[in-house]
Amino acid sequence: MIDHYRMFADYNRWANERIYTAAAELSEADYRAHKGAFFGSLHGTLNHLLVADRVWMQRFTGHGEPVSTLDQVLHEDLAGLREARRLEDARIASWIDTLAEADFGRIISYTPLTNPQPITHPLGPALAHFFNHQTHHRGQCHTILTGLGRPSVTLDLIYFLRSEGSRWMGPAIAH
Repeated sequence: MIDHYRMFADYNRWANERIYTAAAELSEADYRAHKGAFFGSLHGTLNHLLVADRVWMQRFTGHGEPVSTLDQVLHEDLAGLREARRLEDARIASWIDTLAEADFGRIISYTPLTNPQPITHPLGPALAHFFNHQTHHRGQCHTILTGLGRPSVTLDLIYFLRSEGSRWMGPAIAH
């Protein structure tokens, strides 16, 4: 499982970079336009992704800056948000590299922001949620971008694995 989550951390970094590259091509008005996504605009959704990652990393590691709400704006500008995203993606990958197989069964406890009732469960399923949550909201980013008439951003995991992430595919299979 450890290599599976290392692959997801690498894929996450790659997919985030692709979304941010597409976002950088937008006008400021389009970047901030409310497009019906859960967090409104591309700016709101990208901020939420960073907030949520920080919330989960604090739960996983016990370290990190606290956030107050899931719609908190951590950076008003795309350049600052992009740099913070790169740093967070590196932090995620570095932390995943510290895990051992036995850690997936480790019990974590936390209190959610939205429903302040204590929660306790194994780390493994929480990590699955962590990476799935990122994919879910990147899908919303993709919808916002295409809704603005921008080209579709290829974010499929298999595309990553066939290109930059080929090291995760194992030895090449002869055809």
